[in-house]
Amino acid sequence: MTKKTKENADQKQENLSLFSLFDDEGEIICGVDEAGRGPLAGPVTAAAVILDPSRPIIGLRDSKKLSEVQRDALAIEIKEKALAWAIAECSEQEIDTLNILQATMLAMRRAVEALKITPTLALIDGNRCPVMAVRSEAIVKGDDKVPAISAASILAKTARDHLLAQLHVQYPEYALDQHKGYPTALHLERLKQHGVSPIHRKSYAPVKALLKDL
Repeated sequence: MTKKTKENADQKQENLSLFSLFDDEGEIICGVDEAGRGPLAGPVTAAAVILDPSRPIIGLRDSKKLSEVQRDALAIEIKEKALAWAIAECSEQEIDTLNILQATMLAMRRAVEALKITPTLALIDGNRCPVMAVRSEAIVKGDDKVPAISAASILAKTARDHLLAQLHVQYPEYALDQHKGYPTALHLERLKQHGVSPIHRKSYAPVKALLKDL
């Protein structure tokens, strides 16, 4: 067995272990993930999803590994088939006040609390859990290991992309439809040309630097 084959086998076994570990009878499990920690503009979004075991969804995986067309199609299917789902966000102002880590945790908590069914266990993508009443477990790279987290990843990403498309209509000079608020060369160029807008995160270094120059 080659090293790569062994690594793939180990990864497959790890994934199987995760599925069996969190498949206890009686648990109501929700997956939780976020989108938009890195952008200079717009809110950070989070989603929570409780899947229906009797209505499997084919193709769930980390939203970053899917095309926009695939994400949009899966988002529709998730909303149709899931037992419960919710999307929440933290605004640019909350991000600047709390910092992005705490704002992300708050958005995740809001998403879980907005579910119409209260879960007994929340599986959180990453290595940290928000403080909330529901028992939680952090899973590194969970968005590509646990279907419920994959579903949450897809809903968070598609919701944020849709919101940025709406913000593009309000602020077309920043080309938000092309970079979704991320610090690309185009975005930084437009920021220098047009200045800081109300939807920019003023605590982020490139935006803060422009404000200092005023």
